[in-house]
Amino acid sequence: MDADLVALSESVGSACRQRRLLLATAESCTGGWVAQVITHTGGSSEWFERGFVTYSNEAKTELLGVREETINNHGAVSPETAAAMAEGALKNSKALIALSITGIAGPTGGSPGKPVGTVCFAWCRVGETAETETAVFAGDREAVRRQAVVHALRGLLLRLDAR
Repeated sequence: MDADLVALSESVGSACRQRRLLLATAESCTGGWVAQVITHTGGSSEWFERGFVTYSNEAKTELLGVREETINNHGAVSPETAAAMAEGALKNSKALIALSITGIAGPTGGSPGKPVGTVCFAWCRVGETAETETAVFAGDREAVRRQAVVHALRGLLLRLDAR
């Protein structure tokens, strides 16, 4: 595990512990990489409740309760789906805060409206509306996925520090 990811996870852990928040993750294109980074951190069981890897649309629907209409109307890679994933992670866990990631890591799968590297994120607390962002990252599949992990964790830290 590289030092930057370790430091980021430790910062997230410290912020969650200070606020007594349990975290859940819902990941698609990153395939559990956020959960891997978090669980690499000693003591993460104090603040990481669970992670969902919902790569297929069916998994998003079955495990997180994402409505088929949401995926059909907006796409699996959309702010709407990312928000539904984060909200579903909260509903299906004991966590108080969740983050989600869904994207097109490549090398194929892009379109003019959603090129390879497009990744949608959501962060949500229990009882609140999810906040979403969309980013387009450059590089190969591994680079896109790593940048998505970093962006998701940094986004979580920003939202925790804003409180």
